[in-house]
Amino acid sequence: MKALTKTEFQFPGQKSVYHGKVRDVYNINDDIMVMVATDRISAFDVVLPKGIPFKGQVLNQIAASFLDATADIVPNWKLATPDPMVTVGLKAEGFRVEMIIRGYLTGSAWREYKNGCRELCGVKLPDGMRENERFPEPIITPTTKADEGHDENISREEIIAQGIVSAEDYEVMEQYTRALFQRGTEIAAKKGLILVDTKYEFGKRGGKVILIDEIHTPDSSRYFYAEGYEEKFAKGEPQRQLSKEFVRQWLIDHNFMNRPGDVMPELTDEFVASISDRYIELYEHIVGEKFVKEEATEDVAARIEKNVAAWLAAQ
Repeated sequence: MKALTKTEFQFPGQKSVYHGKVRDVYNINDDIMVMVATDRISAFDVVLPKGIPFKGQVLNQIAASFLDATADIVPNWKLATPDPMVTVGLKAEGFRVEMIIRGYLTGSAWREYKNGCRELCGVKLPDGMRENERFPEPIITPTTKADEGHDENISREEIIAQGIVSAEDYEVMEQYTRALFQRGTEIAAKKGLILVDTKYEFGKRGGKVILIDEIHTPDSSRYFYAEGYEEKFAKGEPQRQLSKEFVRQWLIDHNFMNRPGDVMPELTDEFVASISDRYIELYEHIVGEKFVKEEATEDVAARIEKNVAAWLAAQ
């Protein structure tokens, strides 16, 4: 199947479109958002040159499943999924902050810790921790949401002091972040997985803070397999994980971290297929059902356009 890496739709009532690293978001009458999960993949804040077949469908369906599974504890933007690669929902004014919550010391946090950092986004970290060790309590390490380039770490105090988010709204976002992570952790545990860390985005609509964007997908989250975690941790071995980290690690192994002078390595067809397989594997683990590939009997973009137009017309 050919990966969908670009969309240029003109839906009825369309006011604007935003092309993100992975998602294309269409604004309908300043009220509805049509979010298309493309097959683009990004790492180190750069979009890789090849798309990953079925990645968009995987991301969209995992996110939709978790939005439904958490709607009782946190209000969210989702209205419907008219196509396997599309979610439509309520437009909200997004906060310029991503709420990252970490249950374990790994990834970029571990890289900083290993280099001597003992405070992350205003959160003090204990001495003597090891890679992949569980924090006594999950920690929230927000970042600013950059339009271009790197998101920057920022503390709760700086966010409020700079007026990026009001103290009142930030408190709600913090409560929601912890509640979502707790629910995600419980769901993952039932599937033999550990939700290691993740990020959430929030916006405001009608004076109310709501959850927006994706949730608990392999692009926004890291999962370890629960089986073997303790044994591997005791031996200091790398954990088996389901996340995008293996793509980052492959790039690091090929001397690419998006530093000045770094050259993007060639993504072979075999590697692209292996990424697709890993995304499908995560879907089947975390959702707990067989992934059904939406085989393209027609042009994928044409299918999406038809399905979204039909949903909009029915409103």
